[in-house]
This record gives sequence, structure tokens and C-alpha cells, in this order.
Amino acid sequence: MSYRAGKLKSLMYSSGFSLNQKSIEELKKTFQEILERGMHGLCASFYEEGQQPGDDLTEEQIRRRLAIMKPHIKWIRSFSCTEGNELIPIIAKEMGIKTLVGAWLGDDPEINEKEIEGLIVLANKGYVDIAAVGNEVMYRKDLTEAELLDFMHYVKKKLPIHVPMGYVDAYYEFSARPKITEACDVILTNCYPYWEGCHINYSLIYMKQMYDQARDAAQGKPVIITETGWPSQGEEGLEAAMPSYENALHYFINAQLWALEENIPMFYFSSFDESWKVGDEGDVGAYWGIWDKNEKLKF
Repeated sequence: MSYRAGKLKSLMYSSGFSLNQKSIEELKKTFQEILERGMHGLCASFYEEGQQPGDDLTEEQIRRRLAIMKPHIKWIRSFSCTEGNELIPIIAKEMGIKTLVGAWLGDDPEINEKEIEGLIVLANKGYVDIAAVGNEVMYRKDLTEAELLDFMHYVKKKLPIHVPMGYVDAYYEFSARPKITEACDVILTNCYPYWEGCHINYSLIYMKQMYDQARDAAQGKPVIITETGWPSQGEEGLEAAMPSYENALHYFINAQLWALEENIPMFYFSSFDESWKVGDEGDVGAYWGIWDKNEKLKF
């Protein structure tokens, strides 16, 4: 894909991007240029309307949505290795897309074992470029730090030597938990100004600070932003953070151009809207995608 970096970089400023005076049509044009140039990666969202975690994904729906994303990404991030999610990296590799594959860990030992073994099998068959052992487990307090470290050390021993292993969590966890940071080959950090109540005007500066905190904790290890995004709709915001079509468009452009300028690998959250997320996040949960739930581009 063609990056056309020169044209896009003309919009950049050291403290952010001058978007407030631009019309929605101008912003949408910039969005389209970014999409055509291509992003580093997207977080997988394959559940169709009426589905939720616990339901099996089909090969057909994975192929269909990956085909929509393929022209615009180098990487896909998946979150689980069971219930059909194990097909995501297999099909992605077939399509020439690199994979960050996660084992979803929680408070169910039986599920954890299936997830870990699924990740190891996929990695040893060549379907995993980066392995993620758990996602926000410390944030949710589903496991103790010692239990998570046991999983990380076990997986590391079983992975092919060329596959780096990391753990995904909020940026501050890597400062607070040096043993986990030490166990990682790569730091996989989630950075959400929205969920910390940040006004859209300061969101890029705040995300830079989040990333810098994770990078400082990493002490030279590679750092990847594994999630960031902004909801395009919702009844209520969170403190100064407001969900809206325009804010989501602003945030996407800012985040993508900054990542391009600084050469930071970033997985944007998310690819498609998924209605089931309202249960955990309120009404904004259904509107994080750049495509809507019917697979229509939103911007």
C-alpha cells in the first residue's frame, strides 16, 4: 500500500494537529487519505448483531470482515484463541496480514488452560507474529500477579524463539508492576484518554504522556499501543470526554498522524461497532468502530 506520508505530514504540528477550524467534509477527506495510505493495525471485532463472547465465530464472518480491513492494515490484533477466534490468525496469515494474537485470561482455570494451549499451538504452526498472554487481567483483578507471571513464563518456554511475548494492560500497570514488565519481550499498552475523562482538545497530548510512561517503564524494550480510540456516539460522556461523530473523527486523525510521525506501532480500537459491549461500557460501548455494525464505513 502507498503511504503518501509527505502529504499527510503537512497537517502536523508539534503539540497536535490543527483540526478545529476544518469542516466535517475536510476531516472526512483526511480520514479517507489515512485509510487509503493504510494503518499499522486494527483490533479485531467480528461479533455480528446478536452475538457476544461465548458465541462461536464462523469462518465466513471472519473472512468477510478481514477482507474489508485488508486493504487498510498490515496487522490484526485478536483477543482469544477459542470459540472460533483461533481462526482469525489462520485466515489473516492466508491473506498476508500479520498477527498479534492474544490468549484471553480470566477467573476460570479451565478456560485459561484452553486459551494458553490454543495460543501455543497457533504460534508453533506459524500463525502468530506476537503473542499476548492476557488482556487487562491486572486491571480486572481476575488473577494475582504471581498467577499471571506463571502463565507468561510457561508460554515463553513453549513459543518458537522468534515469536516475542508480551502482556496487554493500561500504560500505568507497567510502571506499577516491574516484574510483569521484566517478563515481557514487548510492552503492549492500552492508552485511552477518553476513559480518563480527557477533553478531546487535549487528548493527543494526554495519549503522548501515556505512551511515554509505558516507554519509560519498558527501559528500552519495544512498546506497542495495542488499543486506543474514541466513541462516535453515546448519551453521556465521562467527565470532560464527550462521545460524538466529530470527536471520534478528530481523535482518529490525530492518533494516526502522530503514530505515523513518530513511527509508533498502534492498533486502533476498533474495526467494527459491536452492540454487546454496552453491557460493560454503557451505551458508548457500541460505537468504537470505524465501520458500523452493518459493516458500513462511518466517516
